[in-house]
Amino acid sequence: MATRYWVASLPVGQGSSASSIWSRLQESISKQSFDTSLYRFNIPNLRVGTLDSLLALSDDLSKSNSFIEGVSHKIRRQIEELERVSGVVSSSLTVDGVPVDSYLTRFVWDEAKYPTMSPLRETVDGIHVQIAKIEDDLKVRVAEYSNVRSQLNAINRKQAGSLAVRDLSNLVKPQDIISTEHLTTLLAVVSKYSQKDWLSSYETLTSFVVPRSSKKLHEDNEYALYTVTLFSRDADNFRTKARERNFQIRDFEYNSETQDSLKQELEKLMHDQDSLRSSLLQWCYTSYGEVFSSWMHFCAVRVFTESILRYGLPPSFLSVVLSPSVKSEKKVRSILEGLYGSSNSTYWKADEEGGMGGFASEADAHPYVSCTINLI
Repeated sequence: MATRYWVASLPVGQGSSASSIWSRLQESISKQSFDTSLYRFNIPNLRVGTLDSLLALSDDLSKSNSFIEGVSHKIRRQIEELERVSGVVSSSLTVDGVPVDSYLTRFVWDEAKYPTMSPLRETVDGIHVQIAKIEDDLKVRVAEYSNVRSQLNAINRKQAGSLAVRDLSNLVKPQDIISTEHLTTLLAVVSKYSQKDWLSSYETLTSFVVPRSSKKLHEDNEYALYTVTLFSRDADNFRTKARERNFQIRDFEYNSETQDSLKQELEKLMHDQDSLRSSLLQWCYTSYGEVFSSWMHFCAVRVFTESILRYGLPPSFLSVVLSPSVKSEKKVRSILEGLYGSSNSTYWKADEEGGMGGFASEADAHPYVSCTINLI
């Protein structure tokens, strides 16, 4: 699928017709740029209004197009990220079940949604409001999903660090801990290269250590986690002596209710993340279709408005969609300029003196009306 299209219009002069220009364009493209796809872009007769209203609308079209295109790309990028994270095979984006490239190349104006007798300003403003609402909804949904992801990532980071800093709750079992009126179990983090030193010295660090009470619970790339049981009254003294030997005693208190609560919280966050990700992805699929459809109708209004301002009244022009390859762009531009003819050449030259040009957003203005649609 092509990712870059041109929507262009050519004036239909006296003694000519849209059909004849279309035939000449097809012939030229097939002979000189056969790898360029070419389609009619059918724009109905929209309500023209006054020249002042068209001029005012034209000033806003470029800015609005950038906004709509930006929202379209935001949703597409969100879809790509969600599909990657979910392991979902990327599918073709559609508008009501029709692939977006087919929707563009076989564009049909939606009269029910955008009545052709409505003022152009009303149509454009309606599209802008609709896209702005979708963008706001996207921000809210993404923020909700990102918040759950952040909470889950925070928990996972605690469980994924070294033994010196990570959460120990999922490594310590109830049977590993002794907590009575007189005895307590401490957790020691020992460098993996100092384990022999720990095993040979922990019983003598203080006078009230239970012999042979140390047991290794876990080991990572840097440290090993050991238990040690001693009299409760000697715990602070043992911490001090251990620190002097570079053994870290981690603060830890086993609480079955707390562990169950943490486990339930983790399970809930994982469920919420999967649920929000799935619903966000489905929403993005649907909303992308809505945005793309609105964008194409906006482009139709844009081409219609600029064609009236460029070629005059009554509306008489041929609008087309092309997808030239990079190497064919200059050749296709040359073909379009050749078909533009000389009927409006003086009007085009007047642009240097303040007349109409191409679209304000087109860096490479052309004598005919042209705009670029970047799907990505």
